[in-house]
Amino acid sequence: MAGKVKKGALVHVVREKLENSVEAMASDNRFPSYLFESKGEVLETEGDYAFVKFYVATPGVWLRLDQLEPVN
Repeated sequence: MAGKVKKGALVHVVREKLENSVEAMASDNRFPSYLFESKGEVLETEGDYAFVKFYVATPGVWLRLDQLEPVN
C-alpha cells in the first residue's frame, strides 16, 4: 500500500483499519463521517504516515498509510 499512496493522491479512509487500530483505542473513536464518505488529498508523507486534508472545514490529520486506499 505504501507504494500506491503518494503526495498529491486522492484517498479514502478504510473504516475497518482505522476503527480497529491502536490509534483508535488510544483516543476518542467517534470518527466523523466525512473521514469515510469523502475524498482526502495527501499533502505530505513521512515514514508510515500521510498528512491528509479533507475538503471540509476541518484541519488535516495524520493517518497510517495502510489505513488509506487510493480513489479510483
